[in-house]
Amino acid sequence: MSGPNPLVLCLGEALVDRLGPLGGDPTADPTACDDRLGGAPANVVCALARLGTASAFVGRLGRDAIGAAFAALFAERGVCTRVLQWDDQRPSRIVLVRRDAGGERVFGGFAGDLGAGFADQALDAAALSAALAPLSSQARWLLLGTIPLASPAAAQAAWRAVDQAAAAGVAVAVDVNWRPTFWDPGADPAAAPTAAQQDSLLPLLRQCQLLKCAAEEAQWLFGSTDPTVVSAALPQQPLVVVTDGAALLRWGRAAGVAGSLEPFVVQPIDTTGAGDAFTAGLLDQLCRQPQLLEANDPDRLCQAMRFASGCGALVCLGAGAIDPQPSAAQVRAWLNQSGSSS
Repeated sequence: MSGPNPLVLCLGEALVDRLGPLGGDPTADPTACDDRLGGAPANVVCALARLGTASAFVGRLGRDAIGAAFAALFAERGVCTRVLQWDDQRPSRIVLVRRDAGGERVFGGFAGDLGAGFADQALDAAALSAALAPLSSQARWLLLGTIPLASPAAAQAAWRAVDQAAAAGVAVAVDVNWRPTFWDPGADPAAAPTAAQQDSLLPLLRQCQLLKCAAEEAQWLFGSTDPTVVSAALPQQPLVVVTDGAALLRWGRAAGVAGSLEPFVVQPIDTTGAGDAFTAGLLDQLCRQPQLLEANDPDRLCQAMRFASGCGALVCLGAGAIDPQPSAAQVRAWLNQSGSSS
């Protein structure tokens, strides 16, 4: 809980992905499943710590085995937990993940609910506000996704954090990370946000200085996958990064630089958490080079995107989202070996 004040505050869910056996059902036999610590904000905060950027996890966990595992992981990585809340009533969330015979994943609901929901849904706004106050003077970024908006208490806490960030001059980064089952456990995991859900998401996106979204998310929310078009549709005109799996990575803002990057070609063992490692890599570079967000320097911004892409590629070479996360030195060495500079 001690250590340097965090430069990045990562708000949202820490959970377990329960991966079912290939072609099997994760609800049939938990002993045949592979439980992995995850959740996008937890993945990002751990990746940032591995890269050497001081970071804090802002969320709520149950006092259970999952919570204890995260506490040990955060301590090992040196993640600040001064803003971590504990819930004596609600458990940490387990996400059921079905995998087909080829390893493709589909979210299939949740396990562990004792009747009052999950700890991450009950993030307390008042306690969060008090705990964040002493950290906001040093932080440079608040990162969050849209999952907290699916639960009233967590949404209130998220908005309180965004308001505090704005008042303290802390930039806001949003990774859309659309997951319909968090809003409706019975929803099709591939469903687009409804009109009402978009009305909940878009106000948050209007507050950010950095927006990361998948191509389909950009199309759903803005009717375009062009980063400059998305940026122009938002009042802050943020830097927008649009990912598209193994296709071209693109970025840009309405007034400023734009660019693209071919993805690195690797033979993946597991792609889980690659996008979160990319996000961490980009935030790491923006913390080390704050002028990148405003400067019209396409070459240096492209180098930052290469570094972030290298972080994502290296995570694909190991199992799980967190264990294979690289150090900054490992990323640079890999990029140099691949013929790319950072």
